[in-house]
Amino acid sequence: MAKKSKKARAPKSSSLPSFSFFKDGRARRIVGVLLILLTAFLIVSFVSYPFTWKQDQDKVFQSTESLNFLMDKNVEVENAAGPIGAWTAHQAVYRGFGLASYLLLGFFLFWIVNLFTKKKLGSNLKVFFYTVINVLLASPILAFIFNSGFQNRSLDFQYGGRFGNNIVNILKGVAGSTGTLFILIGAALILIISVFNPVFKLPFWNKFTGKDEGNKLPTFSDQEEKSEHGASLAIDEDYQNPLPEVREAEVVDESPKEDPAEVIRRREEEAARQKEIELQTAVPEKKANAADDGHTLEVQAAKEEQTAEGKKVIAKDNYNPALDLSRYKFPHLDLLENRSSNNITIDKDELERNKIQIIQTLKSFKIEISKISATVGPTVTLYEIVPAEGVRISKIRNLEDDIALNLAALGIRIIAPIPGKGTIGIEVPNRKKQFVDIRTLLASKKFISSEFDLPIAIGKKIDNENFIVDLAKMPHLLMAGATGQGKSVGINTILVSLLYKKHPSQLKFVLVDPKKVELSIYNHIEKHFLAKLPNEEEAIITDTKKVVNTVNALCMEMDERYDLLKNGKARNIKEYNAKFLKRKLNPENGHKFLPYIVLVIDEFADLIMTAGKEIEMPIARLAQLARAIGIHLIVATQRPSVNVITGSIKANFPARMAFKVSSKIDSRTILDTGGAEQLIGQGDLLVSTGNDLVRIQCAFVDTPEVERVIEFIGNQRGYPTAFELPEYIGPEAEQAAGGGRPREFDTLFKDAAMMVVTSQSGSTSMLQRRFGVGYNRAGRIMDQMEAIGIVGPAMGGKKREVMVHTEGELLPILETLGV
Repeated sequence: MAKKSKKARAPKSSSLPSFSFFKDGRARRIVGVLLILLTAFLIVSFVSYPFTWKQDQDKVFQSTESLNFLMDKNVEVENAAGPIGAWTAHQAVYRGFGLASYLLLGFFLFWIVNLFTKKKLGSNLKVFFYTVINVLLASPILAFIFNSGFQNRSLDFQYGGRFGNNIVNILKGVAGSTGTLFILIGAALILIISVFNPVFKLPFWNKFTGKDEGNKLPTFSDQEEKSEHGASLAIDEDYQNPLPEVREAEVVDESPKEDPAEVIRRREEEAARQKEIELQTAVPEKKANAADDGHTLEVQAAKEEQTAEGKKVIAKDNYNPALDLSRYKFPHLDLLENRSSNNITIDKDELERNKIQIIQTLKSFKIEISKISATVGPTVTLYEIVPAEGVRISKIRNLEDDIALNLAALGIRIIAPIPGKGTIGIEVPNRKKQFVDIRTLLASKKFISSEFDLPIAIGKKIDNENFIVDLAKMPHLLMAGATGQGKSVGINTILVSLLYKKHPSQLKFVLVDPKKVELSIYNHIEKHFLAKLPNEEEAIITDTKKVVNTVNALCMEMDERYDLLKNGKARNIKEYNAKFLKRKLNPENGHKFLPYIVLVIDEFADLIMTAGKEIEMPIARLAQLARAIGIHLIVATQRPSVNVITGSIKANFPARMAFKVSSKIDSRTILDTGGAEQLIGQGDLLVSTGNDLVRIQCAFVDTPEVERVIEFIGNQRGYPTAFELPEYIGPEAEQAAGGGRPREFDTLFKDAAMMVVTSQSGSTSMLQRRFGVGYNRAGRIMDQMEAIGIVGPAMGGKKREVMVHTEGELLPILETLGV
């Protein structure tokens, strides 16, 4: 019977392999892989959320009605995990438990470790229970500390989430702020005691109970370690730094002893690990001291140490404005044509002919020279002569036209004497001119390794040296030149060189183009590098009235920045941004990272003809004051006449760039000296940076090249909008509106204003919650109410003061504005 029963059971065992999938661990590992992917996704979305929630919130709020945005290709979010990540993090943090939600990531990581290790760290169910309890407790604590508290602050970021805010509001309604504080502290203490069971060593308590501290057995709080058999072994207090002699552990219960050899083995392993850690941390110090032996590792080791420390500080402490567009890629050199090389072709026959002609011309006027040398540049050759004793310099200076006649060349310029040298220079154009393309300058070591704040690559000097200067130190640039002489190419050269060097977070352009065609190609980088007035459709400014408003808005931006510098106790933008990056300035007090702003005006004469003093006065004010706060001007004109470039303009533009002009008067107007009328055109220019006057061949960049660079940048993800300047309302518009501030109000403005006045509470976060809008839109509505006078200015973390007290006061204001 037994045998038959065994045979009967055999077929059943053959059906068991179908369950081997769950028995041999495959199912557990598959669950682990899926859990790893889910956890990685949650980590990316949660970590990205604090940096992107403002940009994504409007879109996520729309998702509460419909999740179609998840499949809509036209909806772009900033969260690194995409629309699903933005929605998930929003539900967990904003609508859930705030920063306490991040504790759930710890539980998932604990679960993953348990799935892939033979010896479990602990019970998944127990850890999950404590995680949930901690989340439920931490959420209201964070909400009380950051979003509610005693001052009734209402910050934009929901540190405790909707759950924490609701719990705190309920507790405050029942027990008040002080009672809520004690309730939360008590709950936290109960949780700590329940989980960790700490032993409090109080001397008076020991005396009261009669316990002798010296005879007390070690407890869990005294670094108790449990063995595999359940016994508790009191480990020496020097366990982390083991002594050569290891003491035997005491048994504190009746369970079998753990093998002392096992304890010693573990201590030796821990000592080895500790020694390895000490060696790893000591490596940079040893490398730094390696300089003493004179080997080549000295500099390299020092750099490695410095780089490692720098990265550590940045990752831990410093704010990085570039993280908003962390995936931004700088344009590469292959977008530009390669037309020329660094080598200058020297025509020896031409040099010899010119030398003979110069010597003969000077001899015909009884001028002897003792030495002559030549420096060949891309378009001009500089002949330096040393006159004989007794020869007056003015006599040679007056022979400019005679030398040009004998050489049969245009563009002869005499420098008598050359600054810093005991010679006289005669600049003669080359018969065969060579291109200086911008790619050569941008690929040069001088440009790549430049530490200038605003490096601009202009061209090459006569000695073939790259002319790369810092616009921030100029600090403003005045350009002039007749039509077709290279002025527009010069502007493109400056803009492209800045685009190759600066991140969108560091630099913004305000582009003014009255001709409407020269700068229009830059429209494609509006959301990366351009700044404009609020509610304007086009970032490139072509209308004269809008130019006046924009320049005045820049003056307002300048005033606001000076207030920030004053509050931040900084003298200039570099000091201020350095403090902000090191987190020494609190954004809740209005502080922010300040990008450089470059105002480019392509045709200034047209603006002066149409706007006159309206444009001249704010330009002069910017030129006088804007250097310290990072606003720099590039003003170009075809007609450098005295009624265009007035005294107030010239006085504040120490750096000037002159292409070929039609007369010596125009040259003196722009440079305060002649010479620009002798240039040969096609990018030949003179640059004055004070007393020094340098002749340069401007680098050439063609329009298709600029378009490729702009397209490369514009096709990348940019900011949600262009950089917004303060809104400026001219006096005519204010007078027409009866002193009000006419503008396009938000569709929710009236309802929001009514709610603020009714509740007597001015808070951006309140608008977000009540109307389900994002941070940016709520902030704009609040700014509009401040402009009208409904609420006062921002006060850091506190709510704004409501200036209008009743609906009866508000309604006439809204009717006047036509809202």
